[in-house]
Amino acid sequence: MSHLLEIENLSVEFQSPGGRVQAVDGVSYSVDSGSTVAVVGESGCGKSVSALAILGLVPSPPGRVTDGAVRFEGRDLLTLSENEIRDIRGKQISMIFQEPMTSLNPVLSIGLQMREAMQRHLGLSRKQAMVRSAELLHTVGISEAERRLKQYPHHFSGGMRQRVMIAIALSCNPKLIIADEPTTALDVTIQAQILELMKDLTNRLGVALILITHNLGVVARYADLVNVMYAGRIIETGRTKELYARPRHPYTVGLLNSVPRMDKRRGTRLVPIEGQPPDLARLDAGCSYRPRCRWAGEECAASFPPLEAMEGGQESACFHKDQL
Repeated sequence: MSHLLEIENLSVEFQSPGGRVQAVDGVSYSVDSGSTVAVVGESGCGKSVSALAILGLVPSPPGRVTDGAVRFEGRDLLTLSENEIRDIRGKQISMIFQEPMTSLNPVLSIGLQMREAMQRHLGLSRKQAMVRSAELLHTVGISEAERRLKQYPHHFSGGMRQRVMIAIALSCNPKLIIADEPTTALDVTIQAQILELMKDLTNRLGVALILITHNLGVVARYADLVNVMYAGRIIETGRTKELYARPRHPYTVGLLNSVPRMDKRRGTRLVPIEGQPPDLARLDAGCSYRPRCRWAGEECAASFPPLEAMEGGQESACFHKDQL
């Protein structure tokens, strides 16, 4: 069975004053219709850049895609012209960015910003697009939609602005939504409401979701599959339940040990991951996690371990995965 989205050996680099930065290095994974796939890792690991590359949004210069393929319904998006990719952005693949206040134009009304994509991609009239916009605001839990459409982003709270971003993402009936840290700027209660809303919409509408986050609690509740990224590479992948039950990479073990858990004894201390993420402009041939890893050996310095399949459908890029 073919996948809705297939990313194969995707690589992205940036030119900086400090040299060439390999932000994404050979990333491969797939997404099926109606599924939620999480991409997790520390800040700077390449999560957001890999998502931007899917839609041709990597700023050039200084960035560029150097290798790989991104096939959406069998069509390689990396080979499309700017006009061709524009027809896919917003219509078949939508993106929800981290901070809605920087994504929404502060001098344009919410209604104008919502109807723009529908008029372009669906050919709706202004009146039809405004009716559809009101329906979408109701769908995402915003009351008095007709009045709200005349207002501006600063009239909305952070949670409401994020709901507007979700409504815009859904406006053209996309097959895939990419949500890049969609709840970062929100308090815990609003985070839960937004995530429940997104999960409900994906279940009801059959929309696939790529959820980019550093919050493992969110991943445990909402994702079907997990891709763990470190220093531009996927170092472990698998179904959420199996991966959480038995992580097979030291970095994943560290991430899970540093998160509060309800099943741990009261007073149990969290175990932080020691050290700092690597400088992506100065990576060597070895495993990029080895300076922070207590299992690291000589072989880890000699070469980067390949991502190998294991029982239960998990894959891990670690020479010592059987010792964990």
